[in-house]
Amino acid sequence: MRVIVFVKATKDSEAGVMPSQELLAAMGAYNQSLIQAGVMKDGGGLKPTRFAKRVRFSGNSRIVTDGPFTETKEIVSGYWIWEVKSIEEAVEWVKKCPNPMLTDSDIDIRPLFGPEDFA
Repeated sequence: MRVIVFVKATKDSEAGVMPSQELLAAMGAYNQSLIQAGVMKDGGGLKPTRFAKRVRFSGNSRIVTDGPFTETKEIVSGYWIWEVKSIEEAVEWVKKCPNPMLTDSDIDIRPLFGPEDFA
């Protein structure tokens, strides 16, 4: 099963505070273990929402809003795409992850739809 793993933003990540060299090294080692296990298929970090655009669909109109967006608990600052046997396996991998933020943080795991879901 394929899952997307969302690293949720914090006030620090939205302010553009970069991780320490120690955290970058720890995350690099963690990513390497995911790759070696055949789990990680893609991943990346996202710039703060002050660089973002949001497009709202309302009927035939499209309304573009410039970032930043204020509600950090709903903002994603990074992601991985993983191939795992189950969501429980994904949870076990997340539990091994160094805290990707400088403060308390959250990571969400969501299964991706596959072709079999649209049969």
